[in-house]
Amino acid sequence: MTPEFISLFTRPDRAWEIIRQKEDAHGLHYMMHLLLLALIPAVCLFIGVTFVGWSLVEDERVRLANTSALQLCVLLYLAIVIGTVIMGFFVRWMARAFDVKPSLNQCIGFVAYVITPFLLAGVTGLYPNRWFAAIVLLIAGIYSTYLLFTGLPAFMRQRSSQSFLYASSIWAVALLVMVTVLVSMILFWSQFIQPSYERTDQQDQAYGTQEERPQSEPGGL
Repeated sequence: MTPEFISLFTRPDRAWEIIRQKEDAHGLHYMMHLLLLALIPAVCLFIGVTFVGWSLVEDERVRLANTSALQLCVLLYLAIVIGTVIMGFFVRWMARAFDVKPSLNQCIGFVAYVITPFLLAGVTGLYPNRWFAAIVLLIAGIYSTYLLFTGLPAFMRQRSSQSFLYASSIWAVALLVMVTVLVSMILFWSQFIQPSYERTDQQDQAYGTQEERPQSEPGGL
């Protein structure tokens, strides 16, 4: 865990200066940060959907078979990395309209650090619950937005008068890219890989065999 990683949550203004200096010294400084943190949502989701499972209706638990879960998590990992690279291209492309000329690696690195709260929020995959995930991801989204708007002037060395519009443009494009990449990944996984689900009835687990379960009377409620 690097010092700038911690500083993003304690002193983000100072962290962006350090990150830019390291990106200037080494163009692929962000790579290890991105590749390692992208494992958090992938690994946690694998554990959550195979060992914990999720509930769609009362007294039922749904889990993914190990092979299907592994395929899903590999696709999620690739989607995070590819989506970050795509956003880096967009950040660099939009930079021409705001009088800054960052390199492509610098733009990808900036995006990789901005999405750090989202990657850490991937721990919610350990307990697949839509409301829990929604709350944590909302908090992560708010803090990522804060990092974007406060970090852009420092990282891009841009005047504050222009940074707000630039950051707003990045935010809008990022939302579109995130939805497009994730939806494409899920559709590919569900349509072409054909996942295998395992459903268990929690109520039925109290009985060892079918014969031991109480039989409902004909016409009964």
